[in-house]
This record gives sequence, structure tokens and C-alpha cells, in this order.
Amino acid sequence: MWIEVLLFAVASFWVGLSGAMVPGPMLTVTISDSLKKGYKAGPLIVLGHYIAEITLMILLVLGLGWAIGSKTATMIIGGFGGLMLIYIGYVIAKSPVPSKIPGEEESTEKRGSIISGIITSVTNPYFYLWWATVGWAFMLKGIELAGVIGVLSFLVGHWGADLTWYSLVSFFTSKGRHVLPGKRYKIMMIVCGVFLVLLGVYFIYSTLIA
Repeated sequence: MWIEVLLFAVASFWVGLSGAMVPGPMLTVTISDSLKKGYKAGPLIVLGHYIAEITLMILLVLGLGWAIGSKTATMIIGGFGGLMLIYIGYVIAKSPVPSKIPGEEESTEKRGSIISGIITSVTNPYFYLWWATVGWAFMLKGIELAGVIGVLSFLVGHWGADLTWYSLVSFFTSKGRHVLPGKRYKIMMIVCGVFLVLLGVYFIYSTLIA
């Protein structure tokens, strides 16, 4: 059984990694926060993502999966999420160029990065779609395989993938910020902001035509 549990965790890791690597609001915010705050931003954003996922898993276990996947919920989440992403994108694009690159020993504004992780998760309609389909299927398979241990195996693999990918993105982005002074830094922030705005518009549009 333990070999099967281990293989299940590995499979969960690679499935989670394939999802984490897809460009989206969380990746964009990770890049922008890492440029401003350093390599610690990535893990803190992932922590916020974990909080959102744990909350959603509790709702699924309580039997609210039907409500999450309903058309009304999709419209509300897509509309509100799109507006939030547009706002976050605007704030990022308008952020001023720092007078100096903050040192790693300085504050990384923990609360801001954690909240960013929560917001970019709960405002993304595809977050709910993934958990209502792939995520829920993996949880049921884990229960079938080894009960609670099987579910924990899935979470270790899935969460390990998120933490690995976004930590790497944050680390290399923070190292690159030293070669992004002044105008180049501002251009990067504008690109991130515009991407989030366009993604927000897409979420709203896709909700309206659904």
C-alpha cells in the first residue's frame, strides 16, 4: 500500500505542476511581488493559495460542490473575479519605481503577499472548475486508495508542486530585479499589470457568453 501511496503522491505532484506552470493571475502576481519584495514573496503567495484551497475543500466535503459548479456561481465568481483582477492589474501597473532595491533582510510585507495569494485564487473561475473536477476526483481516488492517508498523499504532492514552482519563479525573479532598475523595472510592472487587466476582461467576457 505504501508504494501505491508514494506513486499517488508523485502523480499528484506532476498533475499539480502542470497546472501551476500555466500562466495566470497567481504567476503574474508572484513575478510582480518578487520584483518588489524579494524571493520570500513566492512562498507567501502560495500560503495564501493553500488557505483558499483548504476553504474550498471544506466546502466540497460539506456537499456544496453543486453550488460551486452552478451557472449562477460561475457568473458571480467570473464577474467579481474579473473586476478584482482588473483592479489588481491597475495597481501593479501604476506602482512607482522604488528608490532602492529592498534587501532580503527587510520586511517582505507578509500580509500583502498572503492576501494576494488568496485573492488571485478565489477570483479565478478556473480554480473552482479544477477543484470541482480534477481535484475532487484525485481526493476520491486518495480515499479509495488509503483513506485519510491517501488524501494527505494527494495534498503533499499537489501542494509540493505549487510551492516548488512558485518558489523557483520568485527566487529567479528576485535575482533578476537587480538588472531591472528604473525604466526596465517599470516596463515589467506595466506588462504584469496589463496582463492581469486583460485576464480580468476575459473572465468577465467568458462569464457573459457562457
